[in-house]
Amino acid sequence: MSVNARIVSAGDALEVLAAGWQAQKAGGLTASWMLHGRPGVGKTEVVRTLAERIGAELVDIRLTTIEPQDLRGLPYYDHDRKQTVWYRPEDLPDDPDRPAILFLDELTAASPYLQPTVYGLLQERRVGRHLLPDSTFIVAAGNTVDDGAIAYEMGTALSDRLIHMQVQATARDWLERYAVDRGIHPSVTAFLRARPDLLDTTEDSMRRGDIIACTPRSWERVSRIVSAVDSRAMRDVMIAGTVGAAAGAEFMAVADEIAALVAVDDLIATPRGRRADLYPETLNGLVGLIYAVVARADAATMPAAIDILADLTLLPGAARRALPLAELASFGFELLIRKALNEGLAEAFRGSESYAAYAAQRKETGAL
Repeated sequence: MSVNARIVSAGDALEVLAAGWQAQKAGGLTASWMLHGRPGVGKTEVVRTLAERIGAELVDIRLTTIEPQDLRGLPYYDHDRKQTVWYRPEDLPDDPDRPAILFLDELTAASPYLQPTVYGLLQERRVGRHLLPDSTFIVAAGNTVDDGAIAYEMGTALSDRLIHMQVQATARDWLERYAVDRGIHPSVTAFLRARPDLLDTTEDSMRRGDIIACTPRSWERVSRIVSAVDSRAMRDVMIAGTVGAAAGAEFMAVADEIAALVAVDDLIATPRGRRADLYPETLNGLVGLIYAVVARADAATMPAAIDILADLTLLPGAARRALPLAELASFGFELLIRKALNEGLAEAFRGSESYAAYAAQRKETGAL
């Protein structure tokens, strides 16, 4: 059976779950949620990010690694009461004063023998005599049988206990609402802005019979490889083994270009009037610079970051003037403003002369 739910980006799925949590806190909605999506699309990261946002304990249960008794608990005989009593499993949340997210991962790959035990958690919020606190938010996730992963068809008895969403990776959503906040390496973000089609190649890889596909999860691993491994030759092998040889070779060419051109710390440290010659002259280099500046921006460097982006439209040189500098500056400020709002650094914009001049120029040209 197909999943006839709305297809949403990972960022939108996060906002829907956050709204569900607020509704549950207010007492208006108590429900269990299901995220469907291909492997590596970001379902787990959505739940982790939600837990961080609401300050909740994340209880992550991988249903493929447990047996029914691991959820139900184990029985013992109470001789005084002459009854069989069940020990509650320690994994389940039990603190009514602390928010918790019970994350039932790989639900569609769980053994059919486990599903009846899960029914009670999803609908009645209980296992045996153990009732989950009202402060527990339940989210499940899994792949479908069409995703190339191990999965069982979801029966109606299970699906009817859930609010479903299909999570689909989109490059813009991943780059703007996830990558910057997570500190993804600028070479990865710059590359995927130019090649958004390579964010998720699972379907194409399955069609070709390849075992390696590009996914948001694999690109995050590439980011860690670039940051942690100094040897170019070693990185090449590792990245090819993470996103495939073809995508890996294309990425490494862009990464080499950005590494040669982007020196964001030098740019920040240089007085504003002497920075012009330090800007890259290629599109990949400037995109990489934007992501690096936004990633580097904090309370101390935010004023310099604003100046660097505002001055993009003023760069000299024929090669640079042929590039879409106004579009790059606008894109950079979208990312930087979002970060400033999230981290309480918006005051830097109110006191910035360079941003005021940039905004006035945009208004004069009709861009605002």
